[in-house]
Amino acid sequence: MIVGLDVGGTHTDVVVLSGKEIVRKVKILTAQDDLLCTVCNGLSEALRGLVPRSIQRLVVSTTLATNAIVQGQTEPVGVLVASGPGINPYAFEIGQHYYAVGGAIDHRGREIVPISDQEVLDIATRLRSENVRNLALVSKFSVRNPAHEIKMRDLLVDDFDHQTMGHQVSGQLNFGRRIATAYLNSAVAPISQPFYRAVQDCMEQEGLDIPLEILKADGGTMEQVRSFQYAVETILSGPAASVMGALAFADSNKEEVVLDIGGTTTDIAILVNGAPLLKPLGIRTGGYNTLVRGLRTVSIGVGGDSWVRLEDTSLKVGPERRGQALAYGGPEPTPTDALITLGATEGGDKQRAIQGIRQLAEQMGKGVEETAEAVLSETCSLILEAVNALVDRVNKTPVYTIYELLEDRSVVPTGMIVIGGPAKEFAPRLQALTGWEAHVPPSYEVANAIGAAVARTTCEVTVLADTDRRFVCAPEEDYLDSIDSGATKKEVIRLALDLLRMKALKMGASADDLEMELLEDHEYSMVQGFHRVGRNIRVRAQIKPGLVGLYRKEPA
Repeated sequence: MIVGLDVGGTHTDVVVLSGKEIVRKVKILTAQDDLLCTVCNGLSEALRGLVPRSIQRLVVSTTLATNAIVQGQTEPVGVLVASGPGINPYAFEIGQHYYAVGGAIDHRGREIVPISDQEVLDIATRLRSENVRNLALVSKFSVRNPAHEIKMRDLLVDDFDHQTMGHQVSGQLNFGRRIATAYLNSAVAPISQPFYRAVQDCMEQEGLDIPLEILKADGGTMEQVRSFQYAVETILSGPAASVMGALAFADSNKEEVVLDIGGTTTDIAILVNGAPLLKPLGIRTGGYNTLVRGLRTVSIGVGGDSWVRLEDTSLKVGPERRGQALAYGGPEPTPTDALITLGATEGGDKQRAIQGIRQLAEQMGKGVEETAEAVLSETCSLILEAVNALVDRVNKTPVYTIYELLEDRSVVPTGMIVIGGPAKEFAPRLQALTGWEAHVPPSYEVANAIGAAVARTTCEVTVLADTDRRFVCAPEEDYLDSIDSGATKKEVIRLALDLLRMKALKMGASADDLEMELLEDHEYSMVQGFHRVGRNIRVRAQIKPGLVGLYRKEPA
């Protein structure tokens, strides 16, 4: 059996699966001031009466890192950047403790200017005096040679709690995004690490002797021990869970919109022939462009518990959430109250819901049912407005799915998969407005937890070879070796796939789920004095995002 646990803004869902059968499903309110208690309670309820050794896998999806970034509640980070000549390091300034240091590596990984030990140590003294305990250390071409980042790390390793080196976060070249990614990694790691350790303690209390896996932004998983070094990859894992939960029900011959309508937000994604869209360079979160590969999703502040009120005589839904619906003891009317008023769903105190909608109706000069319909119409309009905006943005750029680049392809959705608590009630309304066939899958209310449970482990590696200087490296993996001057691209590809396989197995992947693919395989000649002196070879490979075992969906 496998367990999926999704910690959402309003509810926390837990499912236990045996094959394709749902053995247990639990939905409880998320206590934002005590997420750990919520997780432990949900896990305990889901596992009650089950034999611990029958559980083979447990995956958690959480908004913890994303919320910390968006709400500005991350730990302070000291950022040390060595850019070298030709670029202004302050063009990428981030945070309140940002320092440019001397030292330069060129594009081939050769040292031009060494790092000054004293300069780095002086900055460290100032950071300690400001009670900064976490660091991001980035040099411009560290993916070609991480020596300067390693040198700074070695100078400071005993004096700070968490350090992220830029070459560890991605093998791609993009100095600005690398700085932001390293910064965010060190900012959220001190928050994420204690939480995941505590979840592991909860698992041990339940008798589970298995690794904890965390869902990443690309819809794949990694083991908890890896999340300590790559905490930033867990941002946007909530929307990724939505996509993976819908993936098992996708039509491989259609373009469909995924709508996960929760209490606080609606997460939106697009599937093309059953495959999610990808942000290949990196996702954007909290105003920062990163090198974190992720599924292409959008979240808007519209959900079942969104605050409904009048502003300048206009009906306003969200983006704020003041609490639960009136029917469940909340302080303000919500779309859920509108559904209850119309008898579209049951639960809670119906009279309290009607009273809240009646107060709105009196302000609008309309009847109660007419006002409830207006609330739901506005909610659907906001969701579809965001859907159309996403489709428009997708069609202005190359379309990347998790399987391939679709050149000259326009996305034209003809269907939607609707999940989340109020999916059953909203699906027919959305279908009527769009003409798209709306599908509400079984166990739609816990689809996120199902998505987390069945997501396969993913990872990627980047390998760089310089046949002139006779070295080959994979900076993210701390791999460096010599290479023959006659080495071929084929040999480098074989090395990249070997490293990828080893990395995936270390991260908890099953040997049966190693669906590898090349993302890049470039080769450039290096010329000196009108003669070729060697070749620069770059190979990037990944384990494709997808579903494990019998849940797997293959591309059309």
